[in-house]
Amino acid sequence: MAKTKTVVLALAFGLAASAAGAQDLRIGLQDDADVLDPDQGRTFVGRIVFDSLCDKLVDITPDLEIVPQLATGWEWSEDGLILTMTLREGVVFHDGTPFNAEAVAANIDRSQNLPESRRASELSSITGVEVVDEFTIRFTLGAPDATLLAQLSDRAGMMISPTAAEAAGLDFGLNPVCSGPYQFVERIQQDRIVLSRFADYWNADAYAFETVTFLPIPDTTVRLANLRAGDLDMLERLSATDVASVRGDDALAMAEATSLGYQAMTINVGNGDEANGPLGMDARVRQALSLSIDRNVVNQVVFEGAFAPGNQPWPPTSPWYNDAFPIPERDVEAARALLAEAGYPDGVDIRVQVANNPVQLQVMQVIQAMAGEAGIRISLEAKEFATLLSDQTAGAYQASQVGWSGRVDPDGNIHQFLTTGGGINDSGYSNAEVDRLLNEARVSNDIDARRAAYNAASEILMSDLPIVYLYHPVWIWAMDADIEGFVAYPDGMIRLAGVTMAE
Repeated sequence: MAKTKTVVLALAFGLAASAAGAQDLRIGLQDDADVLDPDQGRTFVGRIVFDSLCDKLVDITPDLEIVPQLATGWEWSEDGLILTMTLREGVVFHDGTPFNAEAVAANIDRSQNLPESRRASELSSITGVEVVDEFTIRFTLGAPDATLLAQLSDRAGMMISPTAAEAAGLDFGLNPVCSGPYQFVERIQQDRIVLSRFADYWNADAYAFETVTFLPIPDTTVRLANLRAGDLDMLERLSATDVASVRGDDALAMAEATSLGYQAMTINVGNGDEANGPLGMDARVRQALSLSIDRNVVNQVVFEGAFAPGNQPWPPTSPWYNDAFPIPERDVEAARALLAEAGYPDGVDIRVQVANNPVQLQVMQVIQAMAGEAGIRISLEAKEFATLLSDQTAGAYQASQVGWSGRVDPDGNIHQFLTTGGGINDSGYSNAEVDRLLNEARVSNDIDARRAAYNAASEILMSDLPIVYLYHPVWIWAMDADIEGFVAYPDGMIRLAGVTMAE
């Protein structure tokens, strides 16, 4: 069998643990994480915690190249149906269970077959797993999958202890056991998640902090005040309105990277009884809602122009962006006409749930005012973020202002949200032609063919609008000026290898 080989090298930091090794790094998060189980989790902040807790088979560079982590090398068969990975030796999980090919096989099986798994659709192309030897694993695919390595660079590729997973079942997230640089210590909901340095980690010398504490603080103003007071060492998602203030503060430093993802309104069109209303049942009402919004104004008012208005799963700067569907201009009269055509000349009342942080509330308050002028009367339901996601999954909502942090491959921003039975298809949207096109885009390594499939799907989705895209964020981190070595990544994660802080 002819093969093409990907030559990959492990990244070595060679950093000695310094005096900072006795330190606790305190990181302020915008939300509290949901369940700490890579198969069940879905929050952005949960992924931040996982980055210190759970190694993946592969990782990415800031330039979005796939690089080794637990897999040190891989090769594809010429037909793209077999992926063989060589695994890192000398790795153990936090409970002492050895990491090997058997562990990888158990992880893939759990991700595909755990009823509560959100990773099943991400790994659906894998039809067979073979343990070749202790440190070689072979995946057989039902069809070529251009997305698989990108999937394995995220939660689908995170490895958990099979011993702990079998013993804990669905309660694994209460005491997660992985193989990352830090191990789980405790969690107090809405208060903190504490991790401690794992002495037996394969690259332990690259990690300087003895403990890492994640503190959910939804209010951006309070989060920054805690940083300035010395109660935090770093925070994620600094408000765009605070950038100038942080840049002018010699005690603080800042880093930023353009996001791969988006913020949007997910509409319930087929997920239970709440879909049975004007918004869920008639695409014209959803089109009217989209036309009522001036995305440029939202960006200017809330983010002082720092972000990018959007109407697709990818930002306008992305090679996957479809120029045939530019960001629509606000058109109140056209929105009113669509409502009248749908049988609602006097307008409609809708409910939109939103995370209880000031930034997202302000976004929705601006949209609420705009939509009201078109006859769409929005009632806002502010919820703690994990509750919002739980209600969204259960279909206990009409519309939900929620975002996605984005993935390296475009498939990660669309497939699981908009295909029938997709792992995060909380909208309940189902369209056989969209399914066909998005599945087709997965199996081709031809960029032009993939782009054609995404463009054809976009034409349908722009009419159906199960998701109304709003804008694309820029990730902004603020931190104590004594922190050194932090590198900003487009996926918004906080990677602590090589990061130190002076005493």
